[in-house]
Amino acid sequence: MPVVLTAAQTRFLRGQAHDLKALLQIGNKGITPAFIAELDAVLEQHELVKVKVAGEDREARDAMIGELADQADAALVQRIGHTAVLYRPSKERRQIVLPRG
Repeated sequence: MPVVLTAAQTRFLRGQAHDLKALLQIGNKGITPAFIAELDAVLEQHELVKVKVAGEDREARDAMIGELADQADAALVQRIGHTAVLYRPSKERRQIVLPRG
């Protein structure tokens, strides 16, 4: 089940993600099962992740980012150009404490 964030939580997470480097990058092969597995592992460890998405067409990038968030059960916090920020709370070790709605 995807994560639903309030406006205040989204603002908080955007601030947290500002200094992060992109940990993953989607190349020409697109979204593969191996990429989704890697994204799951990174989200479980970090909770908040920047992903770079290759592609010239804006609609194709948007579709890829939406599919990525759906498959990872993550919330799309922010999308700027080729970079998307995804958030999913860890099942084992929660590190980020979200503000109340």
